[in-house]
Amino acid sequence: MSFLIQRYEQLLPLEQRNRQKIVITDFLFEKDKIFANLNLNDDELAVYNRYYKMLRAALPTPDLVIYLQAPVDVLRKRLRRKNDASERAISDEYMEEVLKAYEHFFFHYSASDLLVVNTAEIDFVERSQDLQVLLRRLSEPIKGTQYFLPLGSQPGSDG
Repeated sequence: MSFLIQRYEQLLPLEQRNRQKIVITDFLFEKDKIFANLNLNDDELAVYNRYYKMLRAALPTPDLVIYLQAPVDVLRKRLRRKNDASERAISDEYMEEVLKAYEHFFFHYSASDLLVVNTAEIDFVERSQDLQVLLRRLSEPIKGTQYFLPLGSQPGSDG
């Protein structure tokens, strides 16, 4: 519930602003529901869903959602590099559950345009060239659901 309310409080001011401005966030309100379904029991989920429905109605729907997809082994490497103790404790089994839930969610997502980016072979943090490839793709129109499979640059070729 805490995450749900926190996300709502972050997004509500955006709805109240001029909608002509471009707003970029690193989360999707609906994503929180994925974790609720994975972690709450039936009674808790019933309460959560009542609040979710009420809060969601007040929020804007994004024009474009970008889903950065990666397998567990790649995510595990990225978490190690991030070096956050609480994230190191996440089991591979739980990560697999979350990935499956994300895949299911985004396979059925239709509220806005969606770009699914396979990030297994790219690294935005270590190779700015990889980020430039994605930014070039984002300069092209995206309608409906589209998939992007960049091959990535070679480590050290950031010139």
